[in-house]
Amino acid sequence: MKKILLIEDDENISFGIKTYLEKKNFKVEIGDTLAKGKEKFNLSYDLIILDMNLPDGIGYEFFSFVKSKSHIPIIFLTVRDEDEEIVKGLDLGADDYITKPFKLSILESRINTVLRRVKRDNTSEDILFCKDLKLIKSQTKAFKNNEEINITGREYKLLEMFMENQNQTLTREFILERLWDIEGDFVNDNTLTVTIKRLREKVEDNWSRPMIIKTIRGIGYRMESEYE
Repeated sequence: MKKILLIEDDENISFGIKTYLEKKNFKVEIGDTLAKGKEKFNLSYDLIILDMNLPDGIGYEFFSFVKSKSHIPIIFLTVRDEDEEIVKGLDLGADDYITKPFKLSILESRINTVLRRVKRDNTSEDILFCKDLKLIKSQTKAFKNNEEINITGREYKLLEMFMENQNQTLTREFILERLWDIEGDFVNDNTLTVTIKRLREKVEDNWSRPMIIKTIRGIGYRMESEYE
């Protein structure tokens, strides 16, 4: 299920979009101001629909905020239909621009087109996301809040494994089999425990109370992609 953040202050429009898209198997969360949009924003969203005219500012401000932290696609939604406004939005890097009024079926089609394009681009670049984490496989690099994380080869391989299997419980045996000899060394149970701890210190906001890499007692670990 794709997750969408809708920033729209008109309750009738936001209710209509949310109701329609959730029937189409999207998950939609709403913010009716720039401030609430920033509160809700995280890297778990697949797409953002952004109204240009909001009570506390214009959409370009939120657009810049998002693009400074992520590559999440953004569709502008606005009553402004002047050519220069459309060109400005697209030149900034918006993925699409829809003027009001519009048909919900057209909005859905535009969303699916953007998501297909992003999926194709991300596949070619091997980019994985989870909350505020990003991993670029082709570069063997990991980032938290767009800041590169300094991790060892074994920690990277472990993080990659979790990000490829989000929301799935991985047994310790499963993990050990795939970490075997990744750096030319035998990986035993104690080594895994230490590696998990060190990785948590780098990816968690509070490693002693992990919210990303959860321990499933007696079984193994699970990477949670949703915020509680």
